[in-house]
Amino acid sequence: MASKRKSPSRRRAGTPRTRGRAYNIREVAEAAGTSVATISRALQRPDVVAPTTLRRVLAVVEKLGYIPSAQPKILRTARTHVIVALVPDISNPFFSEIIRGIAQVAHGNGYSVLLGDTQNNRDRETAYAQLLATRQADGIITLLPHLPAIAAAGRLPLVNACEYFKDNSVTKVFVDNRKAAQEATSYLLSLGHREIAFVSGPMDTPICVDRDAGYELALRAAGIERNPRLTVIGNFSIESGIEAALHLLAHKQPPTAIFCANDEMAMGAMQALKLRGLRIPEDVSVIGFDDIRYARHTDPPLTTVSQPKGALGRNAMELLLEILEDPHTPVRKVMLPTELVIRGSTRKRRRTSA
Repeated sequence: MASKRKSPSRRRAGTPRTRGRAYNIREVAEAAGTSVATISRALQRPDVVAPTTLRRVLAVVEKLGYIPSAQPKILRTARTHVIVALVPDISNPFFSEIIRGIAQVAHGNGYSVLLGDTQNNRDRETAYAQLLATRQADGIITLLPHLPAIAAAGRLPLVNACEYFKDNSVTKVFVDNRKAAQEATSYLLSLGHREIAFVSGPMDTPICVDRDAGYELALRAAGIERNPRLTVIGNFSIESGIEAALHLLAHKQPPTAIFCANDEMAMGAMQALKLRGLRIPEDVSVIGFDDIRYARHTDPPLTTVSQPKGALGRNAMELLLEILEDPHTPVRKVMLPTELVIRGSTRKRRRTSA
């Protein structure tokens, strides 16, 4: 006598099941209230999926612990030999040398690098980080000032490079931004400058907070009270450097030196100074931060804080390889040195007649 089959239970779309077993893509689609094709696109080509839909899909995928059905057993155990490098803005030349350092070590150890240009978009960050959760990549090197949401939810093979966030559970390679900014400002002070402006990047990033603090420490050590009107917030672009310098020059007592939190803003500031008929460094000295490849080719060549960009990338990849070899590797913090590179954009303050 044939046994009776239980009729399949029906469930309202959008109601996720609980964890505890492997789910197939149709069940994920049902839980997310979308089509199977949409789930597939969200995991393979997140850039073509509407942001609200992508967020809903990724939330369900993460909640169910879904692994794509293509060779799931292999995906759980085998390595892909692919790592993801998350970059906030690939158009910024500072990151290219870090990526090159990552690629050198990765390729030398049989790994490929998938570049994730997040464009400062949290949904893109999550979509790229999801590649680890779905076993399509082995690890992440993030050049962001925060953890991607999905990475924060569980311990994934991850290293933070060049940017810095205060999470003691994450391995990092970075520079001392506060000390470097203090040295740059102190150098301007040693040249006799007292009206020193600071053009910061976004103050919601730890590196900018630290560079701002270094600037203030140097002023304080010289017995100079900080003038709030001499600080302008930029966004790391050349355009924001131009705007910041024009704003500073509109003051009744403009600065004799400008310290910018990155080289692109410094180059913008130099352009604005020239537009106003000022000479660099005779009238105004300018210092940048990063020492991107274009810094030595400006007119005049830019004095700047040089970060060890290639070494940041190489160290980050070496640290990630250690974690991939042994997931129980202790968390490490590696600080690399910076160097103030003096070029033609700075000089002693010109004395004015009384």
